[in-house]
Amino acid sequence: MCKMHRDNNPRSALYANRRFRERRCFVSRKSHPSCELVRFVIAPDKNIVPDIAERLPGRGFWLLASREVVNTACSKKLFAKETGSAVKVMDNLADNIEAQLSQRCLDWLGMARRSGDAVAGYEKVKSFIKGNVDPIILCASDVADGSQSKLIAKTREASVINIFSSSELGKIFGRQKTMFAAVRQRNLASRMMLETRRLEGFRNAGTA
Repeated sequence: MCKMHRDNNPRSALYANRRFRERRCFVSRKSHPSCELVRFVIAPDKNIVPDIAERLPGRGFWLLASREVVNTACSKKLFAKETGSAVKVMDNLADNIEAQLSQRCLDWLGMARRSGDAVAGYEKVKSFIKGNVDPIILCASDVADGSQSKLIAKTREASVINIFSSSELGKIFGRQKTMFAAVRQRNLASRMMLETRRLEGFRNAGTA
């Protein structure tokens, strides 16, 4: 299984530092940049709603983007304590957040493909690496380690995302499975790189 997730994209750091304010996780009581957290709001029917895009009206409540943290908040009924209301929390909240984050990232990858900023396939990615400065490389989570190592060795500066399966990547490129893809550095790619950090907290992936 592929176990490298690496962000060497300087635009990601600049994007995070300039755009995101710090917010407090109500489980850990520690402050983090909001790009590392998930925002929640209370719907009119008193349901807790994850606000992935951070656009919903109302007071926001924040948790670190971590399956463990979200599950702790649910099991210990900390949403009610933090909001001071008899709120309702959906079953499998962490799974719902993971699904939304995953779809958000894959939608951006699809946009990059349609604009000509993304390619798929081992040979195409190899050529893409040669012709683009520090691209973002996506390795399927079920790819053989040896194949990944050979590809990554061709560029030490590229950022690497490894939290999507070959089936998930394949859907974006119209294939049954895609083991490797690459994205040209653009603002869209930087946003995708940041969003995968949040998604990583809900998936079992190594970091290097």
